Amino acid sequence: MAPNPDIRASDADRDRVAASLREHCAVGRISVEEMNERLDLVYEARTLGRLQEITSDLPEEDLYQLPVPASQAKSTASVAPRPQGELYRRGTRAMWATWAMVSGINLTIWLAIALTGNVVYPWWIWVAGPWGAVILLNSLLGPRRHD
Repeated sequence: MAPNPDIRASDADRDRVAASLREHCAVGRISVEEMNERLDLVYEARTLGRLQEITSDLPEEDLYQLPVPASQAKSTASVAPRPQGELYRRGTRAMWATWAMVSGINLTIWLAIALTGNVVYPWWIWVAGPWGAVILLNSLLGPRRHD
């Protein structure tokens, strides 16, 4: 049974309808300007009936979130799950690439200084060495592949 439209609306009722309007705007059912107009009307509404009038042309729930009926064929456009360790392997590759780039830049700077005749201590080893050792340990002792 639908609630009596003459019942006074509470602040919680107005907030619930306002949140619903924001969601409808986010999915593209209404424009931002229309949402702002409707929000003004929502916060001026005194009864549940007036709140229902403001949202009468919008669905109460997101139609895309409803389950597929048994009589309708399921979509074949499902997202294939990634292998379990794929994210870890990508992260490890990114760590090695970052290490190689930073180490290469430091080595290049050191070589440029050394070629000018000012041979200095190979300080770049203190950047590349410990960092590379940590990444190597992570690569060797990290999660095992089950391919």
